[in-house]
Amino acid sequence: MENICKICPRNCGIDRSKNLGFCKSSNKLKVAKVMLHYFEEPPISGTEINGKQPSGSGAIFFSGCNLRCCFCQNNEISHECFGKEISIETLADIFRQLEAAGAYNINLVTPTHYANQIIESLKIYRPKIPVIWNTSGYEKPETIKRLKDYVDIYLADFKYFDSEISKELSLAEDYPKMCKNSILQMRKNQPKDIFKKGLMKKGLIVRHLVLPNCTNDSKNILNWIEKNLGKQTYVSIMSQYVPMAKAKENQKINRKIKPIEYKVILNFAEKLGLINSFVQDLTSAEEIYTPNFKEPKTDFDF
Repeated sequence: MENICKICPRNCGIDRSKNLGFCKSSNKLKVAKVMLHYFEEPPISGTEINGKQPSGSGAIFFSGCNLRCCFCQNNEISHECFGKEISIETLADIFRQLEAAGAYNINLVTPTHYANQIIESLKIYRPKIPVIWNTSGYEKPETIKRLKDYVDIYLADFKYFDSEISKELSLAEDYPKMCKNSILQMRKNQPKDIFKKGLMKKGLIVRHLVLPNCTNDSKNILNWIEKNLGKQTYVSIMSQYVPMAKAKENQKINRKIKPIEYKVILNFAEKLGLINSFVQDLTSAEEIYTPNFKEPKTDFDF
């Protein structure tokens, strides 16, 4: 396997068998948590029916991150890289465990910097349930193209439209360009959104986290989605922003969003005719919805 890493737009060119990339990762898989996750979008995690809890999404949280936003709600794993190194074979076995536990899907969370290793694991064992690429959106289109035969659902963030904002908050001035091109490739990989009994089996969901003082940027993102992907696109407009880590020191984003900010964005989405929009209650902006990565392990061995 090629060790010189150019898997993401950072183009580190680092031999990850000897040094860590910008993502703070070596060439060995590192996983922080494996769990049945109930707080994704309803077509991903399922919904409660007659008081019965859904089976949930089979989430695998990878350590490290190629974007490392200053406000990351998973700071323990994205910046501090908490987790355990595992083999490609062990990851394939985790797929089997989650499938056997009744998970609706395999949810690969922050997977970009391990794309090569994940593909090798999926060659060992291809789950019968959908595989989700749950990404920050900071991807190379050519990397996404390689995933065509392995990934069923793309759950992609579109964080910033303005390159100055992405430079300030994620040290990634080229984020908007790379995200747009990658999302377009995701749509090519999975041109249709397919559901069965309310659960997504194939397709694309574009997520956008509304940030304080950034309503114009949010509008530009939704406008781009409508013009380039269409009004039928599944869009998740999230209100769950909580200032964490270094974001607490940034006066621009050191608070939760105001109800009026979120309302403005929802009204704009409605005006655009984005009919398949998921929304959140403002009570979702609480740290309790962030997984505790250092709590005792669950029933899944790795």
